[in-house]
Amino acid sequence: MRTRVFLGLGLALCLCAGAVLLAGPAPARETAIFAAGCFWCEESAFDDVPGVISVTSGFTGGHTANPTYEQVSTGTTGHAESVEVIYDPTKISYERLLDIFWHNVDPFDGGGQFCDRGSQYRSGIFYRDEAQHKTALESQRKLEEDPRFRGKIATQILPASAFYRAEEYHQKFCKKESVRYNAYRLGCGRDARLKAVWGSAAGGHS
Repeated sequence: MRTRVFLGLGLALCLCAGAVLLAGPAPARETAIFAAGCFWCEESAFDDVPGVISVTSGFTGGHTANPTYEQVSTGTTGHAESVEVIYDPTKISYERLLDIFWHNVDPFDGGGQFCDRGSQYRSGIFYRDEAQHKTALESQRKLEEDPRFRGKIATQILPASAFYRAEEYHQKFCKKESVRYNAYRLGCGRDARLKAVWGSAAGGHS
């Protein structure tokens, strides 16, 4: 009887090991955090980009723990609407994510983004380690090689702090509420301003 038990356990362990081998290693994951005004629009810029695993709308950079959307909207919590991008660095680089970010913001605007005004809509790159910090600074330096941008970029580059997920109805808003989303985006003048700043390289939907 004991022999049968051991044989059964051995077989189960072999099957489990085989399943793990067939599944392969879990994909590499890293995190980037960006603020670019309305997080609905920012989420749509990164969503479905090859190598991006997930995009979450939320808040960061403030002093209030677990803020609600209503609290952040008052501009008193210090947070910015932002997105947390989980990505596979073997498929997409942080440099590429930065490129997507820059082309979806008005880097000259320090008072918000597009029609959304206030610090809660500021643009920012929130780096998680020194490697991201250096890469973000280098991306800004490259932009400033163009005289249009030199000394005029208002986008902040800051160390990351706690990121708080926004309420569920904000997640994937551009897909769940496409009519409302597109009306807001058009009315806010986001795409028109992006085209004015970036020309044919302007960002938009992914």
